[in-house]
Amino acid sequence: MDITFRNARLIDPEAGEERAGDLFIAKGVISDAAADGAIEIDCRGKCLAPGIVDLGVKVSEPGERHKESFRSAGRAAARGGVTTMVTRPDTTPAIDTPEVLEFVSRRAQADAGVRVAHMAALTKGREGREMVEIGFLMDAGAVAFTDCDAVVDDTRILSRALTYAKGLGALVVGHVQEPGLSRGAAATGGKFASLKGLPAVSAMAERMGLDRDISLIEMTGARYHVDQITSARALPALERAKRNGLDITAGVGIHHLTLNEFDLGDFKTFFKLKPPLRSEDDRLAAVEAVASGLIDVICSMHTPQDEESKRLPFEEAASGAVGLETLLPAAMRLVHAGPLDLPTLWRALSLNPARRLGLSGGRLSPDAPADLVLFDPDAPFVLDRSTLASKSKNTPFDGARMEGRVLGTWVGGTRVFPEPDPAVPGDHP
Repeated sequence: MDITFRNARLIDPEAGEERAGDLFIAKGVISDAAADGAIEIDCRGKCLAPGIVDLGVKVSEPGERHKESFRSAGRAAARGGVTTMVTRPDTTPAIDTPEVLEFVSRRAQADAGVRVAHMAALTKGREGREMVEIGFLMDAGAVAFTDCDAVVDDTRILSRALTYAKGLGALVVGHVQEPGLSRGAAATGGKFASLKGLPAVSAMAERMGLDRDISLIEMTGARYHVDQITSARALPALERAKRNGLDITAGVGIHHLTLNEFDLGDFKTFFKLKPPLRSEDDRLAAVEAVASGLIDVICSMHTPQDEESKRLPFEEAASGAVGLETLLPAAMRLVHAGPLDLPTLWRALSLNPARRLGLSGGRLSPDAPADLVLFDPDAPFVLDRSTLASKSKNTPFDGARMEGRVLGTWVGGTRVFPEPDPAVPGDHP
């Protein structure tokens, strides 16, 4: 529908500014003038920003639909201000053929309610032995290629895949952990892990994995994105690679920006992530890297796990946390604490991931899609995981005091949150 948003606090990551003003929507895109007969929404000074583009969401279709479906993930995304989910291929089976990709594309289109872009596996079955048909998968709609946390440890296979991806202009997304050192680790190496008696891995494993992949990028010239940089020791290598002109970008998950290893506390498995939570110094270094632009993208790394896989001894419990609904309020911690302002935050949440993937979102300029989130950055609440829309409730923020509440989400000018109430006359989407 045509909409005019009045009295908004506009968050414009492309201009790098926030300003008071109005925003006009006509025929599903942002316009420079109000359309005749447009519905008016009074934002009352609340923040209006481009919808979040969440790079790295796991939706457990096919194979584990009991953990998360496109319908439940889409509802969670809408409630969290996420208008585009960029999904991972670590499903059962892996998304490694055009047929599987077309299946999940149909499921997403039918059920998600928000935009969905799909990544495909880099190697067949994510087993690191034989690369997929990258060209056919790109034709079927894949926006990037990744084996997620199944690191390709055969350097020859990875170099061939990167060379092939370079020839097709495909983006490869890597998980930079040295696999031998990281296997079986439940915490970051150091005094805390030793005191807790947890199997640990040095943060240098991330640096080692990044150094290897940077060398291969230099050799092949491929486009490359690091899914998460979580340690201070990896940042100088990333900075040198960018300074040397390599086509590399990097992301970080919101949990690694707002939590540290001490949050593991009494072996709380909802805090078990991959990579494991780092030291406070590492967390602060990652926040500073986002502020400076060295780290380009903030994502939720939404990884649903059911109760059975989390209610286990810490070493045996599955890694990962849900994050679609908690991404925005958790990110507000970085704003309220001072390291980031809202335009810088939205550059990492929306503009940069859209640009890296060649998507049209992340902007408030005319002709950009009307994918928007209206939110109150200061609204306080206590998170109750039982209220989350995700099928899985494995959030480390359960019971946490948070600030930042989504008031409305629009995709292509259509309201997807709050969901229209058919019992209320005139409550249009």
